[in-house]
Amino acid sequence: MDATWLKPIVEAKYLSTENAHRYRAILRYFYIQHERMRQYLFPEEVYAFLKQHEEFADYTEDDLQQDLDQLVKWNNLIARQETAHVRTIEEFKKKRFRYQCSPYTVEIERMIRTLEQLGDSFGGSLEKTRFDRLYASLSRMETIIASDFQEQRDELHQVWEETFDYFKKIIQNSADYIAYLHSENLEERMTSEAFLVYKEQFTAYLRDFIAALQKTSMQIEQLLEDLPEEGVRQFIEHVVDYERSIPRFAEALPPRPMQIEEKWETWRSLCEWFLGRDGRESELSFLQYQTNEAIRRLTRVVQRLGERHHHFRSRKGDYLHLARWFSRLESIEEAHCLSAVVFGCFHTKHLVADAGATDNIYRDVWDEPPFEWVTKPRVRHYGEKKKPQAIDEKEMEKDEARRRYLEEKEREEAALRQLVTDGKIVLAELPEVSPYVRKTLLGWIAKAMGREGQAVKTENGWVVKVVNKDGTICLRAEDGELVMPNCEIHVLSRGNENGNGV
Repeated sequence: MDATWLKPIVEAKYLSTENAHRYRAILRYFYIQHERMRQYLFPEEVYAFLKQHEEFADYTEDDLQQDLDQLVKWNNLIARQETAHVRTIEEFKKKRFRYQCSPYTVEIERMIRTLEQLGDSFGGSLEKTRFDRLYASLSRMETIIASDFQEQRDELHQVWEETFDYFKKIIQNSADYIAYLHSENLEERMTSEAFLVYKEQFTAYLRDFIAALQKTSMQIEQLLEDLPEEGVRQFIEHVVDYERSIPRFAEALPPRPMQIEEKWETWRSLCEWFLGRDGRESELSFLQYQTNEAIRRLTRVVQRLGERHHHFRSRKGDYLHLARWFSRLESIEEAHCLSAVVFGCFHTKHLVADAGATDNIYRDVWDEPPFEWVTKPRVRHYGEKKKPQAIDEKEMEKDEARRRYLEEKEREEAALRQLVTDGKIVLAELPEVSPYVRKTLLGWIAKAMGREGQAVKTENGWVVKVVNKDGTICLRAEDGELVMPNCEIHVLSRGNENGNGV
């Protein structure tokens, strides 16, 4: 744990201490001027700004000086004595200061302004173009690595900063927007009729994001898998060397290996967000799942609103229209035809029978052969007569089924025994196996991963232990290929030769 994590942040005291309204007003003015590229301010400027507001009607210059001194003690302001235009010794002794807000203060005020604009609801967005920009930046990184780092170090640093700037914005904005879709405020708005107006806009926005996500994410995943690890490490070393070459006075830089390791962990975070880790689902897949769930939830809400609206809608206008339609007909035959179209046939009988119906949808009923349908009396005490029959034990069939089962199990265990070499099963060296062997090995691995020591007793009496190795392998089976983590299965005990356990 870094010692800086335990250090109290005195720069944040002005937010909740006594006279916080005075400190916040002063530092907000300093922050606004800092954003306007005015780094140093005189007390007279600050005092003139404060006196424009009614809350500071009784505020004096002595109060301002006390507040400035306190903010200097809290490291919110940096005081610098003005000696450029001093004409007398008395003016020099008065120590006329200019003040500058510290970097901590700038970041704190920037965060506060962001929170003020955020309000009570989540912000964020699902920008589909950021994935394209991230892919372009990663492609640029791949080109630089392939060209053996012919570019200047400042160009490498710029590519690195752009890559992770896009990545951070994707994470922050998507997380905030998903949280907005699950917030209580949106839930309440969804129950109103006014939400129907925005339904199409919401759905189109989410579907466009999903389409762009599926298109670009696969390209990013392939690119991350193709980038060589050693090339990325060299890229990080060039970036760190450029950052260490920037002149910074009176500032101790962390050791170079520490900076390289920090950036390498940052790179691993990006790869794990897209590719996952140790067989776990990636955050990209989770984002896609959340977006699809949001679309389904919106669709269900709109359907319920439509059903409720249709339930309470008056049918008076429809009935009047039908009545005028019937009144314009000239004969009862035409009225019967219209009634059949609008209301369907009256008093129809449906006969249902299952007598070898065909799958041909173009075959008519009269093309089928006739069949008989036996009707049963609809009385409470009716029951079909049954003749008593002898119970057939079928011992021979049972013995035959048992024999086939045991032979099949013996063949399966023999196939597993053939895979054992020097007391272990090396999955990377296995030939093409049967689906049963593949399912059995994967079942052993799944059971062992959930046990302490990764050792487990199998259903055929073996005691095996799973040992993880670096990298991935391709397990080939008769029904396909499976890319999986590199594992070895060490057989600690095989039980007895009949496979009846230990």
